[in-house]
Amino acid sequence: MAIQNLAVIGAGTLGSQIAFQSALKGINVAVWNRHLDKAKHRLQGLKPHYQKDLNLAGDAFDTAYHKMFLTTDLAEAVKDADLVIEAVPEAIEIKAQMYAELAKVLPAKTIVASNSSTFMPSQLVQYTDRPNKFLHIHFANEIWKYNVAEIVGTSATDPTVIEDAVAFAKTIGMVPIQMHKEYPGYILNALLVPFLNAAMTAWAKGIADPHEIDKDWMISTGAPSGPFMIMDIVGLRTPYQISMNDYNQTGNPDAKLIADKLKEMIDAGHYGQEAGEGFYHYPNAEFLDPNFLKA
Repeated sequence: MAIQNLAVIGAGTLGSQIAFQSALKGINVAVWNRHLDKAKHRLQGLKPHYQKDLNLAGDAFDTAYHKMFLTTDLAEAVKDADLVIEAVPEAIEIKAQMYAELAKVLPAKTIVASNSSTFMPSQLVQYTDRPNKFLHIHFANEIWKYNVAEIVGTSATDPTVIEDAVAFAKTIGMVPIQMHKEYPGYILNALLVPFLNAAMTAWAKGIADPHEIDKDWMISTGAPSGPFMIMDIVGLRTPYQISMNDYNQTGNPDAKLIADKLKEMIDAGHYGQEAGEGFYHYPNAEFLDPNFLKA
């Protein structure tokens, strides 16, 4: 089935990016979010990034933006959907409730995919009403630049659904990474999350400040950014939720220590680049200073 109509459920960091990128590539996109003002803010906030990184003309951005249909009505959002991509917060109870709501209104034809970064398909499929049409399509942050889509289903997923997801990923300019079976963190986060956790543990235990950790990593490896710069882009709510999931599942005291420190920042409104402050201050972040990596 050629996917022409997409519904994105949740217009957070990744949901907004998936929605806009799809609209830009000619897909009909409906966006559901509980708060439309926040959805509009995130979507419009992509404009300078597309202009800077892809040299996209302002009128081309505006055309794609206005093609999207934004709504708080779930039934309206999914009524024509060939594919739904769930991008609600990384909490099992929130996702389970959303799948229960979707089951009441989804057309029979609709494929359901999660963009979950922490849960595997086998952990979420039990909440869907269509296990043969359920899979995960996981995107990296800043998908217009880091354009991979990690695709994996369960043993119940119809192989043609995987084929449809691969074709969709190519249509919207992604490089599909088809996994043979599920794996915690897919490929990207299986590599990235331990790295970020190591950095956050050093910070949370008072070993070194975030800026110093970033400098060490960047100078020592030649990397263009450090772990705390990455987390500011992602937004601190995601690493907070990952740390809480880790603590709840394993009792890891380091995960609780990290989560508590992140929550202090989030409660203060310092939850990343989108907020104007996270581990750095924006738009004139400290690492933009030419002397940042100097003695």
